[in-house]
Amino acid sequence: MDKVEILVKGHLDLSWSDWLGGLEIAHLDQDRSRLTGSLVDQAMLHGILARLRDLDLKILSFQLYEGVNHEQK
Repeated sequence: MDKVEILVKGHLDLSWSDWLGGLEIAHLDQDRSRLTGSLVDQAMLHGILARLRDLDLKILSFQLYEGVNHEQK
């Protein structure tokens, strides 16, 4: 399974985790949020990115770790 880490501008509501594919949401300093978690497939990734786009959130960084499960990274 692949793992993703996405950094966005703004503090996301923690209750949005399920809506964003179960990604863990952490609030960081400087009005940023980090989303991390495992991806089932590329369709899941594209769905998450589409939701972030629909919310008009600025993606500050994106990292995909291929073949790494959430517990390993």
